[in-house]
Amino acid sequence: MDELFVFGAAFLAGLINALAGGGTLVSFPALLALGIPPVTANITNTLSLCPGYCGGMIAQRKEFAFQKSRIHQILPICITGGLIGGFLLIHSDESSFRTLIPYLILFASVLLAVQDRAKNFLIHGSYHIDHPRLVSGGGFLLLFLAALYGGYFGAGVSVIIIAVLGLLYDDSLVSLNILKLIISFSVNLVASLYFIFTGSILWALVVIMSIGSVFGGLVGGTFVEMVHPEIFRWIIVGLGLCISLWYFICG
Repeated sequence: MDELFVFGAAFLAGLINALAGGGTLVSFPALLALGIPPVTANITNTLSLCPGYCGGMIAQRKEFAFQKSRIHQILPICITGGLIGGFLLIHSDESSFRTLIPYLILFASVLLAVQDRAKNFLIHGSYHIDHPRLVSGGGFLLLFLAALYGGYFGAGVSVIIIAVLGLLYDDSLVSLNILKLIISFSVNLVASLYFIFTGSILWALVVIMSIGSVFGGLVGGTFVEMVHPEIFRWIIVGLGLCISLWYFICG
């Protein structure tokens, strides 16, 4: 029964990620609801997300040729951030991480709520700054911090990454999306490779969740033109705020 529950949560997370983003706000609390320790739940959830990014990258593989120089420029920064984030998670004790959970979920929910405004501000607002090097340097620092956050927790990290990429590069969000997918996948992958050696991964759940998230992503991708993403986004924001409030009250 637990396996079916986890599969359903992963399926829903994959569907939500395809339509609006923020699927972690469903899959991570689902693992906690089963009584899995927070750090172990987060590690298992992170590894389970990796297959979901592959489908998106395959679908946009034609964009790789246009983004090679940028990939070489930013990937080392993001991989380093992801490794450090994973290191910090592994060396966090369960009680400390549990204390952070409501704040992390609240942060991810707020990010999801304001993602359009954040993107527009960073993409258009940065052009009013008269120091391009300052914008570029600050952008790379923000990208590193986003990758660190992704390796540590990850919910809402795609929103941060796409917004920061808009600060760094004068390009459309559609073109930058392939970079977002590559960064998100790389951060999750390097953190997961680090986690593998800790023995903290529940492999049976990883397999179930990976399958569920892939199927959810396929269904979401099929119906993406039929369902307004805003509807799903605000449902997930509301759910995230409720989950955060519950953890603040009940611990």
